Amino acid sequence: MSELLRERQGHIEILTINRPEARNAVNGAVSRGFAAAFDELEADDDCWVVIVTGSGDKAFSAGMDLKAFAAGEAGDIMGTKGGFGGIAQREFAKPIIAAVNGSALAGGFEIMLSCDLVVAVEEARFGIPEVKRGLMAGAGGLIRLPKRVPPAIALEMALTGEPIDARRALALGLINRVVPADALMDEALALARTIAENAPLAVRASKRVMKQAGELPDADGWPINNAAMPEVFSSSDAMEGSIAFAEKRSPNWTGK
Repeated sequence: MSELLRERQGHIEILTINRPEARNAVNGAVSRGFAAAFDELEADDDCWVVIVTGSGDKAFSAGMDLKAFAAGEAGDIMGTKGGFGGIAQREFAKPIIAAVNGSALAGGFEIMLSCDLVVAVEEARFGIPEVKRGLMAGAGGLIRLPKRVPPAIALEMALTGEPIDARRALALGLINRVVPADALMDEALALARTIAENAPLAVRASKRVMKQAGELPDADGWPINNAAMPEVFSSSDAMEGSIAFAEKRSPNWTGK
């Protein structure tokens, strides 16, 4: 049985951690699989959006598989290309949506934070409980969380190790949507399709500018913004978008 499932729907790739018996904890095989998949999808011009989810209805991911770690898989789990899970330290140009089907804790929460948008089930819980085990969240949680929620909330979550539920996560702006469990993938796919209806080059440039300039003063953000504009405005898709608008039809994007 494969521990990472892949499915393509149009321009959308779905990656599923398939270890429900281990609460979708990340072992060496999952980390290597994610790394290889993201390498491939980065270069795949036909892939415009990626969805990451977990199997079953208990956990998105419980984080690092401690049994695998103890068995000597630490190098693959943490040291593969892209960092933990093949994603934690990866710069990925295309939008990634986390479809959180259960608890996202520890490294699982950090995988979620590595995604751009989040759709979660009502039963989901989110947190970095590492301090309860004498550890710290080392796969980006302490870096990304203060950028997604107010600093006092991020500190509370990091220092107490206590999780928050989906409704509070939504109210804090940590996640985008909360849905019943049976609607999770429909909602995640609907969001992905809405993104995929847009010009992929423009989408990737918009993500890049926001990621790079979001934490900078406006004066430092403008050069990043201005550097991206020629690539987008001179593209074939920019011309196609204008012509399609004038002709009152849907555009046919090429990503060029």
